[in-house]
Amino acid sequence: MKELVISGNRTIPTINFNAQHNQFLIEGRSCPEDVATFYKPVLDWLEEYQVNPNEATVFEFKLIYFNTATAKLLLTIMQKIEQIYNTGADVSIKWYFPDDDEDLEETGQDYQDMIDVPFELIAYPFED
Repeated sequence: MKELVISGNRTIPTINFNAQHNQFLIEGRSCPEDVATFYKPVLDWLEEYQVNPNEATVFEFKLIYFNTATAKLLLTIMQKIEQIYNTGADVSIKWYFPDDDEDLEETGQDYQDMIDVPFELIAYPFED
């Protein structure tokens, strides 16, 4: 399966979905002007990946900031991940948040409550 790689900047996150190397990462800041268009390749990739997922898959979210439109799309992405999990695949999510950011921690807890996928909240020291 072809990898999906998007280099991040101040408004879009780095995305690296590489089934061959078992890497599934969304990292950085997410506030693109057109969130739906930006994340469409991610949703399309997940649709394709769902047909033949790896033996074990860990999706990592390491976002330091995202806007409301992104928050809604992240839920859609996690619902796609949940669909993969519901096929019996070994799938989990790791939600990283800066150890001093209660808002991102609470957002991760909210996502954890909304989807039925093994979900780990991980605090880390953040230096900008």
